[in-house]
Amino acid sequence: MTENVVPLFKDPTQEQPALASVPLTVVTDKPEPARPVRVFARGRRAVVGAVKHERTRTVARVTVRHGAYLVGGTRITARRAWDGRTGARYQRMMRAAEAGGNHEAAGEWEERLHRFRAERHKRRMDLLKAPQDMARSAAYGAGTGIGALIAVGIALAVATKDPADVFTPLMALVELVRLLVVFVAVVWGPLVAVGPWLAVAGLWAVGRHQAAAPQWALPATARTSDAGAPITPSIVVTAMRDLGIPALRKAIKEMGDSGAAMLGPIRIAGCGVEVDVTLPSGVSTNEVQARRKKLAENLSRHEHEVFITIPEAARTVRLWIADSGALDQPIGPSPLVTDETMTADYAKGRAPWGQDLRGDAATLSLYQRHMLITGLSNQGKTASLRALALWLALDRRVEFRIADLKGVGDWGMFDGIATVLIQGPTDDHVIDATEMVEGLVEEMEHRIQAPPGTKFAPLIGIVDEAQVAFMCPAVGDDKRPYGGSKATSRYFMAVRKIHNQGRAVDVLLWEGTQDPTDQNLPKLVREGAHTRASLVLGTESQARMALGDKAIDGGAAPHLLRQGMDKGTVVVASDGIKIPAGQASITVRTHFIDDTAAAQIADRARALRDGVTTLTAVADDEEERDALADIATAIGDEPKMLTQDVLKRLAALAPAAYNAWTNGDLKRVLEDAGEEPKKSHGRMVVHRDHVHRALANRDADGSASAI
Repeated sequence: MTENVVPLFKDPTQEQPALASVPLTVVTDKPEPARPVRVFARGRRAVVGAVKHERTRTVARVTVRHGAYLVGGTRITARRAWDGRTGARYQRMMRAAEAGGNHEAAGEWEERLHRFRAERHKRRMDLLKAPQDMARSAAYGAGTGIGALIAVGIALAVATKDPADVFTPLMALVELVRLLVVFVAVVWGPLVAVGPWLAVAGLWAVGRHQAAAPQWALPATARTSDAGAPITPSIVVTAMRDLGIPALRKAIKEMGDSGAAMLGPIRIAGCGVEVDVTLPSGVSTNEVQARRKKLAENLSRHEHEVFITIPEAARTVRLWIADSGALDQPIGPSPLVTDETMTADYAKGRAPWGQDLRGDAATLSLYQRHMLITGLSNQGKTASLRALALWLALDRRVEFRIADLKGVGDWGMFDGIATVLIQGPTDDHVIDATEMVEGLVEEMEHRIQAPPGTKFAPLIGIVDEAQVAFMCPAVGDDKRPYGGSKATSRYFMAVRKIHNQGRAVDVLLWEGTQDPTDQNLPKLVREGAHTRASLVLGTESQARMALGDKAIDGGAAPHLLRQGMDKGTVVVASDGIKIPAGQASITVRTHFIDDTAAAQIADRARALRDGVTTLTAVADDEEERDALADIATAIGDEPKMLTQDVLKRLAALAPAAYNAWTNGDLKRVLEDAGEEPKKSHGRMVVHRDHVHRALANRDADGSASAI
């Protein structure tokens, strides 16, 4: 192709044409493509667009899906037929049992295989004799049938007096055979034509029922994921191999059985399965525990659905793997709600608290055990603690003294059950709670000094939101702080004294607290509890404060619970609950008892008692009080009460007026009323009837004793 180009330099000896007469051609870098190239590009784009179109993809998915149904159905049917005629199924189950380390099950499958082979051999021997038996049976049957028909014919000929009727039944049989031959001749052709298609439809139906097609080709509603897949030995070994621990991965590759020897039997355990994994040399249990999330994902589970504990065997971790989604289902109501006849026994009974992860009932013994329960706010701590108290309230012998330092009415149903009920978060309420705990100390010391063998009713002190007491800045008149964790703290020292000696005389303390730290839950206090439980916490350090190093090192992980989703789930370290051998803790999903149900249970508890006057320990600024009337209020419905108990109740009723009272003050008021205390079994008591009689006499005289 020739192009006219304007020269860049002029030749002075040559005449140049005018510029307008010179044709100009624009030179481009990319020549215009030829027409065939453009057509090919457009065609290519059209083909690609058609292939990528959603309709094309839908048609492709449908085609592949139904083709895979047919192929898969054929394969499944053939395998079923093969398994039915051979011992392949038994050999497959035997290999699986051996890989899982369940040699007992492997032996059972081997025995079944021997029985199958023996029975199959017997069937084959019977088939060899079948032709002879069939021929003999056919001859006997034909002779018998013809004889019977002739006998019927003879009877018919006698009845009709026509000798020809002797063969009428036999000819009727011949005609029936002819009709069957005609029917088969008519049907056989269409049956041969339709039969293969019916077989194909049957194979397709089998494949469709078993979803024998690639996941991408299945309808969106039928597609499944690996989540929730059954746990098998190969899945567990693969999950362990892919944990990212080089020594473990190398050891599994070098094992002749591909790691199957590491596994113990896979056992069904409640809403999941449990398996022990013996780690190879050079791999520590801590390395596996630190990779809990990755292990759960390798097992197609969420992190909260896999629990790793350390059994007694060396270099062994115990995996409990929940069924997918099982832990998100409620566990049902408490037996306290469903069984209105239930009673409690402090010494021998066990409180129905909930269910463990295996679905078994989790019951807790409260006998002579101090308790500490911790957790983040609004995760069910109060409800879990209150459920135990509601059960124990059904034992009429147990006395409760409760301080709820949250003060929103969570413990209000214990009015009429507890002898002291403090509800409120202020410093004044903390002061009252501290004096309540100090009252427990006084009662404990009195019981300790009693003659050997003296029996006492159980006395349970409960302080909910105890962190408020430890953090209280109030200071008493003696310059001693109420809160804090030093030896000068009144609340701290009272708790320590009860922890040291209260158990021996059935004076116990239960505490509930949030976000444990060294400031709001001192070390000596948390280690004094026999039963330690924790709901979800924020950090591992808090979990160690709540349950102790032993439980955490053994696999307890309240800090791995899900905030907001695992409400009421507690990790418990206690000898009062059944814990699997070799473990230091157990996870319990507690029953939730709402306020309405709690009030109904409390009504049943009140009905078992003779009447309890609940004292609300709040400040009283009145300068003058009717001491005799207050004594009557303190006694309540009790027929008689020890003078020391009367003093304690008076102090709780009006601390400002009665905190400094002694036995002498009480005696003075009663003597002035003409009803001094009397002895009963060697101890000074005040009789209710005597006090009421004194009030009646005083009202008649128009006098009053005031302080």
